[in-house]
Amino acid sequence: MYQGGLRHKVFGRDGIIWIPRPPHGRYNPPLLSHCVESGMDVCAKALGRPVVRVMRALGWLTLMIACVSAGHNAWASDEPATWLTAEKLKRLHPPSRLSAEGDLLTATLPRTSVSRHPFYGSVEAYSPLPPRRKPGEVMPLLGHAIPPQVAARLMWVPSQFFSGLDVKTPVLVVRGAHEGPTLCLTAAVHGDELNGIEMVRQVLFGLNPAKLRGTVIGVPIVNMMGFARNSRYLPDRRDLNRYFPGNPNGSLASRFAWAFFNDLVRHCDALVDIHTGSFHRTNYLQVRADLSQAPVQELARSFGEVVVLNSLGNSRSLRTAAVMQGIPAVTLEAGEPLRLQKSVVREGVGAIMTLLKKRDMIEHSAFWREPAPAIYASTWVRAQSSGILFSQVKLGAKVEKGDILGTVTNPVSGEKTRILASHAGKVIGMALDQFVLPGFAAYHLGILPVPPPDPLPPPLPAPTPATEDDGLED
Repeated sequence: MYQGGLRHKVFGRDGIIWIPRPPHGRYNPPLLSHCVESGMDVCAKALGRPVVRVMRALGWLTLMIACVSAGHNAWASDEPATWLTAEKLKRLHPPSRLSAEGDLLTATLPRTSVSRHPFYGSVEAYSPLPPRRKPGEVMPLLGHAIPPQVAARLMWVPSQFFSGLDVKTPVLVVRGAHEGPTLCLTAAVHGDELNGIEMVRQVLFGLNPAKLRGTVIGVPIVNMMGFARNSRYLPDRRDLNRYFPGNPNGSLASRFAWAFFNDLVRHCDALVDIHTGSFHRTNYLQVRADLSQAPVQELARSFGEVVVLNSLGNSRSLRTAAVMQGIPAVTLEAGEPLRLQKSVVREGVGAIMTLLKKRDMIEHSAFWREPAPAIYASTWVRAQSSGILFSQVKLGAKVEKGDILGTVTNPVSGEKTRILASHAGKVIGMALDQFVLPGFAAYHLGILPVPPPDPLPPPLPAPTPATEDDGLED
């Protein structure tokens, strides 16, 4: 609601109420919801009679549908006062039978093999999935007992591997009053990617445990060591998203990945790993998923009007490791690194809330928009000369083959080289204007989709050591 300013006195079903009048040209969505409750006439002053006349013309049904989708935001930026700390949760719900419930200590987990991937073969994981709970039973997580209808902030500390390093990582948990699936949201696997951090926080803080079906586990900052250093990497200069599911006897990155995967990821029924572009690049809001896997395709198509890119992913990424463990997982790409982009955060939060609605975890209307067509192939268009890049297209733009995407200008010689689209498609990623060298990946084009012959497209070709991804995959 707008603070201060002029207000209107109106008569509703509950007597006299005051409604703030929004500034000229802006309308407060909660006022629309009030119109449904109190009638058109009482909102005439607050919204303006021309607007109300349009509403009458559209009809009550259309208005109610609009109010459902444009009402109060379903998320919040501040932690609600009803959330429990780890200490208070432990006092109220002592973790008595956790070992029997399946929350095994990481150090005692046995090695178990998982099903073979069509290209990556079998990859060893180190824990079985936890047993299914009966309705009303506590959920064991990180040494705590999570009862139904509770929201809590826990801390994940893999202390057995990183003695002397402060890697306490907040874990946000909202368990609903009703049984349902467990959705995990992870962000900042790369420590310089900020948009996902706020997406996870806003989604979790906006959930009402009394109305939630299932559980949502959010880890806003997976790579706390990289985040504290404003770095994409771990302190040993390794990319954490190239070491899952990890190894308890390997490098720092392998040990960290192993502990995180077993302590948290194995509790998930589905996983959304949130990323941004890397190395001074930005990404259009998109879901990356291996669409040859039916459960993954179903998950990927549940984000609403969000571009879906068929992508196998790196063989040691968190997404691929989860899929091989039998957990459907996708990557949600949004924006650029080293910046918190409020508009991108809003879009990402909206996409995740749509996912929760389509999985029947929160209340929703029966009206859905069709999901965006999937993109089954993409390509990077590279600069052919050195100089300063000047883009002439915007992120998300549709282009035809041969269209000018941008130019590279040599500030010394004045020579200008054009970068042309190699295919017709959509700009789903692009470099920020900067100095580039020959071969620099400047524009990521999603090639316009051709419907696959079968419900599931064939798996993508296996990556080879010679494949050049510039570290841009997930």
